Formats: sequence, structure tokens, C-alpha cells
Amino acid sequence: MRFFKKILSQLRGDQNINKLIDRGLHIGKGFKCMSGVVIDASHCWHIRVGDNVTLAPRVHILAHDASTGLFLGYTRVANVSIGNNVFIGAGTIVLPGVTIGNNVVIGAGSIVSMDIPDNSVAVGSPARVVKSLDAFLETKKKEMTGGNVFGEDYTLRNPDFNETMAKELFEVAEKEGQIYVQ
Repeated sequence: MRFFKKILSQLRGDQNINKLIDRGLHIGKGFKCMSGVVIDASHCWHIRVGDNVTLAPRVHILAHDASTGLFLGYTRVANVSIGNNVFIGAGTIVLPGVTIGNNVVIGAGSIVSMDIPDNSVAVGSPARVVKSLDAFLETKKKEMTGGNVFGEDYTLRNPDFNETMAKELFEVAEKEGQIYVQ
């Protein structure tokens, strides 16, 4: 099974994180990297990722900017630091020289071109802080009514997940506007 997962990962174009770590990429404990993530392989030793960081699908983390190469003959390279307990949403681009603090959520599709402080939620292009992490979590807790909250058994991690369960999730999401799944 492990062999097939490796082949599927290569077909999707996923990077070999262990190879990047061997080259100098620093990754903390509890790191989660979804499909299609690109971590700057040519300058990975300039990237530091803390503990409990999740990179959603198609996140790009760049430590170099080659736009100056054509005109000046040099490529700009700068360190990237991502703190602990950080979620970076799908399709986000993190540019060279950026520090993302601890306890941060970066919204999907953001372009992080400047530092993001601890305990914040940032979105947009360029990414800007829109609220504190505490305010964001309080809003999300209020949206969890009980009827729209489902356990891990309602995910593909459950081998018994079936079409009836998927239909139930769809119907509740249709009625409530959204659901929360563990």
C-alpha cells in the first residue's frame, strides 16, 4: 500500500518532503502537507516551519525571487519563517522574507508578502490581518449549532463511510449553509 501511495504522490507532482529536509528545510512536529504543495526546493534551507503547521492544497512557499535575474544577473533570496500552530489555506503563496507568527490562520488564495503577527487571521492579496484568532474562533464556535457538527466517522478516514452518509452531509449543509466535520 505504501508503494502505491508513493507512486500516486509522484503522479500528482507532490514534493518529497524528506528530500527537502535532507537539503536543510526545517519542519517542526505535527506538520501536515496536503497535495500540490510547493516548497522552494532550490532554497529550502532558508525555510523554517514550526510545530503543528498545516499547508492546505497548492500552497507555495518561496524563498527566492528570480525576477531580478534577467535584468541584474542576481536572484533575491530571503528567509521564510512560519511559527507554531499555523494553518495556511489552499492556493496561498508565501513570498521570500516573510515571517508568519504563532497561532495564525491564512485564508485561502492569499498572497503573503509581509509579516503576519501572532494570534491573527490574515486574508487577501496582499494578505492583511482582518481579525484576531480569538475573534475568528469565537465566530466559528457560534456557527456550530450541534445539528451541523459531525464526527470523524463522517469522513473518508472511516472505511465504512458511504453514499447515505455523504447525502446526509450534503442535505445538512444545504439546510444550514455549512457543516463542521472533525
